[in-house]
Amino acid sequence: MGKLTVLALRIVLAMVLAGSLFVQAVMVPLLATDLKEDFSSDVADVRAPIIVITVLGFVIIQVTAVCVWRLLTMVRRGTVFSRAAFRYVDVIIGAAAAGSLLMLALGVTLAPGEAVPPGMVLLIGGAAVVVAGIALVVLVMRMLLTQAVARDAEAHHLQAELDEVI
Repeated sequence: MGKLTVLALRIVLAMVLAGSLFVQAVMVPLLATDLKEDFSSDVADVRAPIIVITVLGFVIIQVTAVCVWRLLTMVRRGTVFSRAAFRYVDVIIGAAAAGSLLMLALGVTLAPGEAVPPGMVLLIGGAAVVVAGIALVVLVMRMLLTQAVARDAEAHHLQAELDEVI
C-alpha cells in the first residue's frame, strides 16, 4: 500500500472517530430528548433500547476504526503478515457480527406498534443481513491472511535454508 493511500485512509478513520464521538456526546442526548417529547407513546416505550442500541452501534464503529488503524500501522511497518494481525481481524469480525445483531435488535424493538412502518422494519432487517455479509467477507479475508502468513513463514524458512547452503 502506498504512503498516500495509508494517509488518506487514516484521515478518513480520524474523521469517523471524531464524528462518532460527536454523535455520542451531542446527538444521542438530543435523540433521547426528541424520543421523550415528540413521538407517540409507542416510541416512548422503546426509548431506552433505542438509545442503548445507538450508543453500542457507535462503539462498534469506533472499535472497528481503531482495529483498522492498527492494521494500517502493521502494513506501514511491513508486519501485517504475522500472527499479531489476527487479533485485530478477529475483533473486526466480532464487531461486524455484533453490529448485525444490534441491527436485528433494533428491528425487533421497533416492530411492535404503529410508530414505525413495517417497510422501515424490513429495511432495518435488510441492513442487518448486509452487515452480517460484511462479517462473512472479512472472515474470508482472514482465511486469505492465514494462507499469506503460512506462505510468508515458508518463504522465510526456505530463505534460511538457502542462506545456509550458500
